[in-house]
Amino acid sequence: MARVHISIDRLRGKPRDRPPRGVSGEGETCPKCGTHFRAEELVRNARVCTSCSHHFAATARQRLDALADGGEWSEPWTDLRAGDPLRFSDLESYTSRVAKAEAKTDGSGEALSVARLEIQGHPAIAAAMDFGFLGGSMGSVVGEKLARASERAAESGLPLVVITASGGARMQEGILALMQMARSVVAYETMADAHLPVIVVLGHPTTGGVWASFAALGDVTYAEPGALIAFSGPRVIEQTTREKLPDDFGRAETQLANGQIDAVVDRRELPHRIGRVLAILERPRGLEAPPAFVWAQERAQWAAQTLPTLPKRLADRIRGDDGAQG
Repeated sequence: MARVHISIDRLRGKPRDRPPRGVSGEGETCPKCGTHFRAEELVRNARVCTSCSHHFAATARQRLDALADGGEWSEPWTDLRAGDPLRFSDLESYTSRVAKAEAKTDGSGEALSVARLEIQGHPAIAAAMDFGFLGGSMGSVVGEKLARASERAAESGLPLVVITASGGARMQEGILALMQMARSVVAYETMADAHLPVIVVLGHPTTGGVWASFAALGDVTYAEPGALIAFSGPRVIEQTTREKLPDDFGRAETQLANGQIDAVVDRRELPHRIGRVLAILERPRGLEAPPAFVWAQERAQWAAQTLPTLPKRLADRIRGDDGAQG
């Protein structure tokens, strides 16, 4: 339960250099219901308001911690950093913006962090985006990390779990950022060729080039409550069309009603829900294929070898072509 501290020191003119003992100075207040939480309370509740279930923004590493549910995980490719091939500069240089974004985050060097972890006892490769890093924008490093994560998952025979939170492609990298849309789709093809599942969780917001590429291609797609999921945000569309959009435009619940996602899942329930899906899809180890499956394979092989040698009328009957002429 959150504690409320009331003081009249400010009215008396007394300075307060630090918060009172026992009350964290790093708390946050829910923008929906006004409930205040200490930092440790938010971490314990996966940064979800316990009063109204509002989902606070979360960093990539906080999301990975929540998925691992207290378990350890390791992050590869932490040395990858964005270059500046276009020497882009507007009010501030691109390199300066990247340096400031890295300083503000919890150690993430980019908008995507990758980890090998266990979700409810099931090993997986997870990739989580951080909206706090330049709006979670997708540049060359994000595309490279996602491609490597897909390759690592395919080589290891593990599923891939991707959590998105992004405004789209990173404009400071121009066409190089837009190329990552195609590259991320090709990365998912690696998983498809290996017959391994990709589970996508759409956080707030998931827009632009990220939604128009890999975020929309999961085998199983979940979304957090209230997440904005659209190619363009409502403000951009309203300014362009001069029309008022409904309040629920692009929200996760609307996308569920339109069949774009499979379920809206509370962040606190994600590890259990994803773990249950992985338990269903996980390949059995050390077990032979069921007899019915073996029989079906044998019949298919026999048909493939025998049909070309049969008379046309008999072959058509086996195929079920009732309209065949002798």
